[in-house]
Parts: sequence; structure tokens; C-alpha cells
Amino acid sequence: MIAVLAALAVGALQLRHSFAAAGGERPRGWPWTLSALIVLVYLPMVWFTLDWAPMQYFVIASGAMLLRGWPAATMVTAPLVGMATVPLPIYGDSGAQRAFFAVYWIVGLVIGAVALYGSVRLVRVVDELYAARAELAELAIGRERLRISRDLHDLLGHSLSAVSLKGDLARRLLHSDIHAARAEIEGLTGVARDALRDIRAVTRDEHAVSLRTETDGAAALLGAAGIDARIDVDLPGLPPAVEAVLAWAVREGITNVLRHSQASTCSITAARRGGMARLEIVNDGAHLSAGRGSGLAGLAERARALSGSASGEHTRGGRFRLLVEIPEEAA
Repeated sequence: MIAVLAALAVGALQLRHSFAAAGGERPRGWPWTLSALIVLVYLPMVWFTLDWAPMQYFVIASGAMLLRGWPAATMVTAPLVGMATVPLPIYGDSGAQRAFFAVYWIVGLVIGAVALYGSVRLVRVVDELYAARAELAELAIGRERLRISRDLHDLLGHSLSAVSLKGDLARRLLHSDIHAARAEIEGLTGVARDALRDIRAVTRDEHAVSLRTETDGAAALLGAAGIDARIDVDLPGLPPAVEAVLAWAVREGITNVLRHSQASTCSITAARRGGMARLEIVNDGAHLSAGRGSGLAGLAERARALSGSASGEHTRGGRFRLLVEIPEEAA
């Protein structure tokens, strides 16, 4: 009866240590509970001898869970050294018998202690895995939100600028050229439909941009705004990822020209130079606030993803220069 009660007390103390260690903590009053565990393990050995010896693996496991440094090493090794050196009657008289039983008891204690400590460690690893998966999911959600925000800004900024431009042009032509005004209104509805289609594609991450399509659209918009456009883009065989960034750059650059300048000229040039795909957009009549919005920040983020760069700066004569450089090998 005493052995059963002592075993239950030892099990309860071990569970207290194990639950706390599984959470990466030590239980309140752990020095006292560890001391009580040691007493309950070693005091009954006075009467039960080897029958009680397997209980030592609770001491080894609790010592590894609660102690640090040399105290933990002492708590783990002391029972093993004791089983190897303390002579007990069951060992027999020969050296071979004593060695066999010493190894037998040491292996048994190690297996029991490792099982207890390993179960606690497994629980901690599983908790850490769940926490890491939750963090990765949050990061993925955050990246997706940033992508949608960036794509919507780039798409809607360009489309709304085109809508505003065509609407103003149609309003001016209503009294002088009704047919031209009707054509601009029809073009306006087409831009609106394209914007709606682009928004749906963005939400499904299916939106694809083409450098040629964007430069053709830029030429049409600049021409409709009465801006003299000089376009020289000759980059055949670009990797799709690099072409996509340059296409977004054209879209963002032309949107800024229409929204943040009173430009009369605008040049778009692109070429290969030193293993880099280089796109430059320069316009005159730039406002001082040009290039300070979130559009350029989103473009720079796209470029950095391919080890490239995107920057905008004011130059002499009221000009604004957008420069994007992407290493082709980075794709």
C-alpha cells in the first residue's frame, strides 16, 4: 500500500513537471517538488531495493526538464553512476554478472528517462510547428494583401487617369466635333470595361501585363492628351518576370505623367546594357510632388524582388525621370 501511494505521488509530481516543461516553463515551487520527487524515489529504496530502482528515471527526466548546466548533468548522470558502482546482491559474484546487470539497469533507466523527456520535447516541437505554420499563414495573407493593394493601385490609377482624360476630351469636343466626342465616350466605356476585367483578374492573381501592350497604350494616351511621345523600346526575348516589371513601370510612369505633370513631351526608352534591362521615362512639366506617392514604392518593390531597382528624380528644366533597371539573370 505504501509503495502504491509513493508511486502515485511520484507520478503526480512528474506530470506537474512534464506539463510545465511542455509549455517551455518550470512549475511554481519547482525546487520543492523536485526535492519531494527525489525523496519519494530514493527513500523507499531502503526497503524495496532493486524493485524500486526503475523509479529513478523520473528523477533523471525531471532533472533534465527543470535544471540547467552542470546541475542538470549531475542529476542525469548520478543515478546511472550509482547503478554502475553500488553493489547489490542480485548482481552475483562474478565480474561478468555484475557488468551485465549494471548495463541492464543503466539501459533501462536511460530508456525510461528518454521516453519521458522525449514526449515532453515532442509536445513542444508540435506546438512550435503549429505556431510557425500560423505565422507563415499570416505572412502569406499579408503578402497577398500587399500584392492586391499594389496591383489595384497600379491598375486603377492608370485606368482612372485614362477615364478622366477621355472624359475631359469628350466634354471639350461636344460643341465642336460631336463624332469625335462620341468616339472618346465609346473609348471611355471600353477603358471602364477593361478596368473591371483587370480588377477581377487581380483578385484571382491572373493579371498579366505585356511591355508592347503597355507601350502601345501609353502612346495612345499621351497622344490623346496632346503630349509629344517619343517611344523607343526594343527588348526582344525578355524573361517574362523582367518584362512584367518593365510593363508595370510603363503603366505607372505614364499614370504619373498624366496625373502629376503638365507635360508637353515624354520619352520612353528601353535597352539592354551590361546584362541589365533598362527602362527610362522622362517628361517635362513635372510637379514637385511627382514621384512621392505609393505607386513608385510599389514599383520599387517589384524591382527589388528581381534584384533590380526603380527610382524617380527631378532633373533640370522641370523634368522628371523614372529609371528602372533589372538584371536579366535574376529572373
